[in-house]
Amino acid sequence: MVTLTNKIDLDAPPTDDCLQATRYFDCDDPSVQAYANGVVGDAVTEIDKIVRLYYAVRDQFRYDPRHFLLTKAQFCSRQVLIDKRGFCMPKAVLLSTLARTQGIASGIGFAHVKNHLMPDSMLDEFGENNALFHGYSVLYIDEQWLKASPAFNLTMCEKFDTKPLEFDGRSHALFHEYDNRNRKHMEYLADYGAVADFPYELVYHEVFVKDHPELAHLIRELK
Repeated sequence: MVTLTNKIDLDAPPTDDCLQATRYFDCDDPSVQAYANGVVGDAVTEIDKIVRLYYAVRDQFRYDPRHFLLTKAQFCSRQVLIDKRGFCMPKAVLLSTLARTQGIASGIGFAHVKNHLMPDSMLDEFGENNALFHGYSVLYIDEQWLKASPAFNLTMCEKFDTKPLEFDGRSHALFHEYDNRNRKHMEYLADYGAVADFPYELVYHEVFVKDHPELAHLIRELK
């Protein structure tokens, strides 16, 4: 069970903090702004802009669950632009940050999910398929909050014969329950809501290190 504080009210319009630059949602960074503007191009409407940004993050940044440093830098959008890869949380942070460069309010949400098609190489030491703590974007478009996960890139979906997650800027883009062969794929077990900035300390200490203390050695950032 994860308890988020200062959650976004997804039944109400966004507050100012859903548009502000932060360490992680670094929408004031020149490289982030340049990338966003290049992707958006001549798009005019919020829907057209966010759809272009979604597909850019989904497909130009490889989903890589093994790129798992857990440093603070890894969750900054400018670093994700450099890495060109990431697991669900850095990719969600990037999409939400790019949205803010265009004046689109955003945040990051969290859920526990289970991937029923988890490769054997990613099962735990006992061969069990544990629930995963998943991050997704929340985006305020056309006076409504939408949830969108840009995690799985198209080439990966094609390789494993799973359904790519499409986003039209009008409805949620949540993981598919079944794949192309009707095998059970992604299952949502719990949703914890969304916040306006990436809660690094909570994610690191309460989610990863608390349940997996062996991960503590992965932190390499100089204090």
